[in-house]
Amino acid sequence: MPSAETQVWTSLPHMMLDLARGWRGRPMLRHWQDGWQSTSWGEFGRRVAAIAAFLRAQGVAPGDRVLLVSENRPEFPIADTAIMAIGAVTVPTYTTNTVADHAHILRDSGASYAIVSTARLAERVLDAAAQGGVVLDRLICMEDGAAGCLDWSAALASPGDLDLLAAEVELIPPGRLACLVYTSGTGGLPKGVMLPHRAMLSNREGVARIANRLHLDGTPYLSFLPLSHSYEHTVGGFLLPSLGLEVVYSRGADRLAAELKEIQPTVITAVPRLFEVLRGRIEAQVEKDGGLKEKLFRRALALGLKRLDGQLSLFERAQHAVLDRLVGAKIRDRFGGKLLALVSGGARLDPDLSGFFLAFGLPVIQGYGQTEAGPVISVNPPWDNRRASVGPPLPGVEARIAEDGELCVRGELVMDGYWNDPTSTASTVIDGWLHTGDVGEITDGYIRITDRKRDFIKTLGGDMVSPAKLEGLLMAEPEIAQAVVAGEGRPAIVALVVPADGAAEKVQAAIARVNGKLSNIERIRGSTVVEPFTVENGLLTPTMKVKRRLVLQQHAAAVEGLSKRG
Repeated sequence: MPSAETQVWTSLPHMMLDLARGWRGRPMLRHWQDGWQSTSWGEFGRRVAAIAAFLRAQGVAPGDRVLLVSENRPEFPIADTAIMAIGAVTVPTYTTNTVADHAHILRDSGASYAIVSTARLAERVLDAAAQGGVVLDRLICMEDGAAGCLDWSAALASPGDLDLLAAEVELIPPGRLACLVYTSGTGGLPKGVMLPHRAMLSNREGVARIANRLHLDGTPYLSFLPLSHSYEHTVGGFLLPSLGLEVVYSRGADRLAAELKEIQPTVITAVPRLFEVLRGRIEAQVEKDGGLKEKLFRRALALGLKRLDGQLSLFERAQHAVLDRLVGAKIRDRFGGKLLALVSGGARLDPDLSGFFLAFGLPVIQGYGQTEAGPVISVNPPWDNRRASVGPPLPGVEARIAEDGELCVRGELVMDGYWNDPTSTASTVIDGWLHTGDVGEITDGYIRITDRKRDFIKTLGGDMVSPAKLEGLLMAEPEIAQAVVAGEGRPAIVALVVPADGAAEKVQAAIARVNGKLSNIERIRGSTVVEPFTVENGLLTPTMKVKRRLVLQQHAAAVEGLSKRG
């Protein structure tokens, strides 16, 4: 088999099964089941062939949509690859979806087959099918014995032929639909993004040029974000494994700190909210220690930030070197000590927040993307990391700024369109250019995102205010965990605030600090403390994005009261 760096594949199954035959004995996946269990590339390939044969025997045909609902575990990429290998279309969805969420996706996608991980999820999907008026021809459960389901173990016993399937997938064209990934629905019902194989292979080719300079082959990647999210689906499901990294599935947020030290990953990916939580924990521990430890920490942070800006004097360089050994090394050890890339995506990462980690030598790099683009558009290279930007476009990606300031991109990474929604497709992809909806700038080839084009508040006085800017500033304050601002058609801006743990009494002081950075029309004139926005109460997506529309609906009376008082 040719080198994974030089091989040209036409589809994701072509790539994965080619590597499975060439890397048979290499570790590919690691998961926890009464201890860490490893799956080799060869075993992965054999299981894909078995599941593909079983799906065909059950009537799954090319073009059929297959719902996939599972936590991060080896069965997910096995099922995913098997579905695509027989020409069907994967519809990955979150395990945290409500019955109504699943009903919408089943109805919209037209999926008549589903694979789930647990009996509980099987029951939820069956309820969703009944609610949505959808007939599921087959439901397969990874836990044997689930009511109304076919058993995964029976599927694995099917007589699959890896070599025959590998030859077959070579004929899959790059333009064939690979998956339908539903957007998170922060502003309404999720839309199904049609991603062909070429889009994700384009992402792989672009990122590979960066990854190869970091010599990641054979190192562990700690997979934390859900595989049903477009970023992790492409990067953790296909891209990084194909570059030779072993994917280690985290057991969850409560185990993440211990796993970082144990696994010692070279790469992890996260959303900005995780960085906020980690900074809060570090700061809380420092304040608890107090005394000399806190003074050393504050000085190390200050010098680290000056170093980033190239402003250290000769004496300060010596001082920083000592403090880095005393403070910085201990913080890096919390992350395993071997990180080469700590990648942030999914939302804008405040430069002050990334600066906190970079000051201690942690390689935080910000990327940018959208589900509609495979999803990776740009990323900062670690050797030229500009934290106020989201990096240069990946090789093969064209980027331009439209007359109204909107960032547009073009290339093989762009989606085919929205499933069953030609109107939205026509307004989003124009002459091959994906209109991202983000306002930005391109300087020296680096993209900087400044706002959302369609996400502005127009106050009663006609002033246009960016909620993203205000919410970002509020959540950059250590006393504020979450925030949503309102003011559309109202005389002033008001805020719904979730305090950080134990910081409720300090919220007003934090808001006053933020107001000091704002113009008169942007200032927050009233605020109230509300309950946290969570996945469980439906106000947070599984990737920790706040569903602003639902938050404002739920707290409409509070907003009305604040506006009258303001």
